[in-house]
Amino acid sequence: MDLGLAGRAYLLTGASRGLGLATAEHLVRDGADVVISSRSPEQVRSAAEALGRSGPGAAEGVAADLADPDAAGRLLAAVRDRYGRLDGVVVSVGGPPAGSAAAATDEEWREAFETVFLGTVRLARTALEQAGAPLAVTLVLSTSVRAPLGGLAISNGLRPGLAMVAKTLADEHGPHGHRVNAVLPGRFETDRVRELESAAEDPTALRERIVAGIPLRRYGHPEEFGAVAAFVTSPAASYMTGSVVTVDGGSTRAL
Repeated sequence: MDLGLAGRAYLLTGASRGLGLATAEHLVRDGADVVISSRSPEQVRSAAEALGRSGPGAAEGVAADLADPDAAGRLLAAVRDRYGRLDGVVVSVGGPPAGSAAAATDEEWREAFETVFLGTVRLARTALEQAGAPLAVTLVLSTSVRAPLGGLAISNGLRPGLAMVAKTLADEHGPHGHRVNAVLPGRFETDRVRELESAAEDPTALRERIVAGIPLRRYGHPEEFGAVAAFVTSPAASYMTGSVVTVDGGSTRAL
C-alpha cells in the first residue's frame, strides 16, 4: 500500500531505538525524510546512519531532551532547515520510573511530568502553531490510557491526560486541516520492556503470565507497531483525527 510519503518530512522523538525507531524505519522505507531525536547523541547518530541505509528516504539525528523548553523549537527548526518542510510529528518519550502510587515521590512525579507530559504537549502545540500547511501529529502513549498497568503508577497517571490533550488539539486544529491522533502500544519486544521485566523477582514467570493474557499469545514486534504508527501519520489516513488506536494483540479488555 502506497502511504503517500515520498518527498515528505517528519520529526520523530524517542526514535533512536524501540517503537520510535521502528516507526521511523517504515517512514524512510516508504520514501519519507526524517529527523529523529533522543537524549543520547551517540545512539541517535548511530540510528540515523542506519536509517539512511534502510530506504530511499533520508535521516538525520539530533540529540534533545523534551524536558528542555527550547527543545521543541530547535527540533522543528532542524527538520525545516534540513528538508524545507514539515509534514508530521511522531512524539514518543521514554517511560517514567516503575513503581507504585504509594511509593512514587514528588520529585519522580515532577520529573516525569516535565518530560513525559509537558514535553510532549509543548512539542505538539508548537508544531501545530507553527504549521503553514496541514500537519499530522501522532502521540505514542500506552494502553495505560484505557486501563492501569501494574507497577507503572506514574505512567498510569500521565498517559490518559495526554490522550485527552490529543483529542482536544484535534478539535482545536481540525478546522485548519491538521490531524492529531494517539497510538497505544501494548507489550512489545523492546529494551524498555526487558528492563522492566528484569527487575521482577521471576522475569520468566512474569512474561508467561503476561503472554497468557494476550489473545495472540505473544509479545509484539516493534515493526508491527511501526507500521500502524506510520499509517496513522501518513496521508493515507487523511480523514483520521482525534482517534486513539490500540496496538496490543488484544490484551486490553476495554473498548
